[in-house]
Amino acid sequence: MARPRDFLRTACAVLMSCSLLATTNSGASAVGLGTVVYADRAHVGRAQASIGTTIFSGDSLDTEKLGTLQVRAGAARLMLSGESRVTWGAEASMPAATLTSGTATFSTANSKAFALHVATAVIRPRGEEPTVGSVAVLSPKELAVHCSRGALTLTVIDDTLEIPEGTAYHIVLDPNANLDTDNPKAWGNQQPRKSGRNRFVFFLIFFAAAATAIAVYEAWESPDKP
Repeated sequence: MARPRDFLRTACAVLMSCSLLATTNSGASAVGLGTVVYADRAHVGRAQASIGTTIFSGDSLDTEKLGTLQVRAGAARLMLSGESRVTWGAEASMPAATLTSGTATFSTANSKAFALHVATAVIRPRGEEPTVGSVAVLSPKELAVHCSRGALTLTVIDDTLEIPEGTAYHIVLDPNANLDTDNPKAWGNQQPRKSGRNRFVFFLIFFAAAATAIAVYEAWESPDKP
């Protein structure tokens, strides 16, 4: 009878271990999960995106010229405008995405809700209040970041720029770039400034995308939305 008892104990131990492992993996993968809440001429990988599609870490999301896509992940939402592309992922304990082209607007409820990567830069909400930010890729080393609600931080390695509500910045991720400083209108009539640790160059700008970001936030907050 000893052998059956030993076998039973071993089997129980294996089942408990597998159960714990499955629970752990499930919790870890849930961090990177997202759900499509609106899609028009958009794709998840090579498939057409549709409402209810689950987004996993590593998935590629893109929109056609006149397309749009909205993804919900916990306390955050991400919207892609036309001709935009991101790769979905996770950063520590929060959902994240890497924007490689186009424009992305995100809404968050707290500072741990979402992070958006563009090349070497990471854009996050700064505080615990509701935040809306919009990021546009201008070139492989240039981006425009606008905050229409709350505040954002842009970090490149160990160098951080705070972006208050109602402001927008043109960021150049190459501090040694040959910039057209003789044309002040191109930079909002301001001279370029280097960040504290010289990781990037930035210009304060203002542009009409503010109204779009605010409208998106109000739409997301509407009780008619899922």
